This record gives sequence, structure tokens and C-alpha cells, in this order.
Amino acid sequence: MRHAIQRIGFCALMVAAFALPAHADTLPTGFVRLADIDPSIRQDIRYAGSGNFLRRKVNGYEAPACILTEQAAKALSGVQKAIAANGLTLVVFDCYRPALAVADMGEWTREGGPPDPQWYPRVKRGDLIAKGYVGELSSHSRGSTVDVAIARADSRSTPKPACGALDADTLDFGSGFDCFDPMSETAHRGLAGEAALNRKMLLDVMRTGGFKNYAREWWHFTLANEPFAKQRFDFPVTAR
Repeated sequence: MRHAIQRIGFCALMVAAFALPAHADTLPTGFVRLADIDPSIRQDIRYAGSGNFLRRKVNGYEAPACILTEQAAKALSGVQKAIAANGLTLVVFDCYRPALAVADMGEWTREGGPPDPQWYPRVKRGDLIAKGYVGELSSHSRGSTVDVAIARADSRSTPKPACGALDADTLDFGSGFDCFDPMSETAHRGLAGEAALNRKMLLDVMRTGGFKNYAREWWHFTLANEPFAKQRFDFPVTAR
């Protein structure tokens, strides 16, 4: 009898194992991976590596993956389809950001330090929160905010902005992603003509797609009708 019960238990475990999906995902309800919605959008997730203003991986980023609410991902895909007709593609630098990562950034600023010519050339590290460049809370943690630029789909350009993500493969926007400086304000005066036109193009297509811009960062957009407007999340950014 005991052996029969053991065989029944083993069979039940095998059935359960085969019933589970091969790559079970653990995203909260309402969240998706952008690659599952639109794999044509380029991903350059900066906080999963060292190419960012902390110069190290940020806590909470276990993989270079863009995760968004389903509504935001589908809206972004609509923008991608609109610009693809002109031989262009979106490039995303950050999407959903865990609350743990936001806290990590805040703690890092409190360590203090001098300006960094690549990322924050005119402000000390300890002043980044006070100056509004690093937030103690972030809309990214609600899942419908994305940091995004535009690149050519058929070739790779290598602009060298004075500040920000120097090796970002994008059009010229006058500064790189995460340049903590007044030159990154969306409507900053004094931009070269091409950079100003590229910012306007990004702003127009994202607004048409249902996103609103944060005026201090040309790359920062939030879905206007975001589903979790009053809720922040803290699950890690992972691969499937």
C-alpha cells in the first residue's frame, strides 16, 4: 500500500510539473515585457549595467529588460509603428523602476562628491535631489513611465553629446539621456537646429501616442491615462 501511495504521489508531481509553463513569468497583473508587445523597439536599459550616472548597476535591476504596464507598452508600440514609416525606431533607456532602485539612487546622492563632467557637470552629487535631478519618489515605479529617444532604424549613428549617455545610439537631441543639466530641459533655448527639431519630433509623436512629457527631461514620458496613478511597485526587473 505504501509503495502504491508513493507511485500515485510521484505521478501527481510529474503531471503538475508538465502542467507548468516552461518559462513561468512572475510579473504582477497588468504588467508586460515590452519585447513581448513590440520586439522592434530597441532596448538600452542603462541601470542594469554601469553606463549610468551611478557608474554601477542599480539595485533592483537583475536584467536589462523593459517592463511596463500593458497599456503603456501598447501605446509605445503605436508610436513605434508611426515613426517606422520614416525609417526610425524608438530606443528605451528605462521603463518600470523598482522602489528599491529609487531608494538606491537617493542613498547614492547622499554619499556626496564633486560634479561629474559626463553626467552632472554643474552640480555636486549631494545637491542632485535638491536641484530636482534625482527624485526621492519616481513615476517610473508606477509602471507607465518610459525614458526614450529616437534612432535611425537602418543605420547606427554615434553622436557625442557633451553630457549624458555618450555612446547612446540615437539622433542628436542636444544632450544625452540622464544629463543632469538645464540643457536637458525639453524647451531649452540655444540648442542647435537639428537637436531642437529632433526634440520636437519626439515630443509630438509621444503626445500623439498618449504620453505627456516631464519638462525638465526631454526623454521622460508618462502615459496620460496610466492605470496605477497612485500606486508604486517594488518587484525586481528580471529576465523571464
